[in-house]
Amino acid sequence: MDITDTPTHNVNDESGSGVGVLDKAASVLAALESGPQTLAQLVTATHLARPTAHRLAVALEYHRLVTRDMQGRFVLGPRLGELASAAGEDRLLAAATPVLIALRDHTGESAQLYRRQGDQRICVAAAERTIGLRDSIPVGATLSMKAGSSAQVLLAWEEPDRLHHGLYGASFTATNLSAVRRRGWAQSVGEREPGVASISAPVRGPSGRVIASVSISGPIERMGRQPGRQHAAAVVMAAKRLSDVIQTTEGLDNRE
Repeated sequence: MDITDTPTHNVNDESGSGVGVLDKAASVLAALESGPQTLAQLVTATHLARPTAHRLAVALEYHRLVTRDMQGRFVLGPRLGELASAAGEDRLLAAATPVLIALRDHTGESAQLYRRQGDQRICVAAAERTIGLRDSIPVGATLSMKAGSSAQVLLAWEEPDRLHHGLYGASFTATNLSAVRRRGWAQSVGEREPGVASISAPVRGPSGRVIASVSISGPIERMGRQPGRQHAAAVVMAAKRLSDVIQTTEGLDNRE
């Protein structure tokens, strides 16, 4: 029997939409909301047959709605963010550009916004230096969660199990992340790339959960070996501005 013909269970609607393959694909995407999933985990979460789950995940991967992390697990793909941005529904990205430009102009360094996706982080917005030596990180660049101040921020407030998993092979330690939580920002010097320093701070959604990180990065020669002393306050303020926008907008929507 073809996967398009079989009825499916929809987690939000007992009867489903009536289009079996769409309901099944939606169940795969919904399962990935909680984080990376192996094929076996997808089968358990969706209650789909293993061949069906695999075919759907691979088909979604072809359309970039799903991708894979460094361990080969399925994760939500970049196309979802692109669609959300195009539809004007991604408030974070809509608010990010002016905040990042202001941060770049204040610090004189390139500014970025990162989101975590599985065991990677993705640059979803950036404001580059217009002159002089840059630390160029283009929008869409995928970087490791094992090094860099942004990786520290995106991991520091995770649940204990995910935090400890993220520390395997990382350039930073649990002690480093404890310091990040205490002071509210992270710095790295030559951690992700030799000669590059960075500072990051968390962006929080309406529930208080860390949903992104604001960063600046540049050469150590310019930023120094303790870049937080000079720029941490500005980065934290930029992250707070984005958090306030997201939380205020969400509050207005809930009253409508």
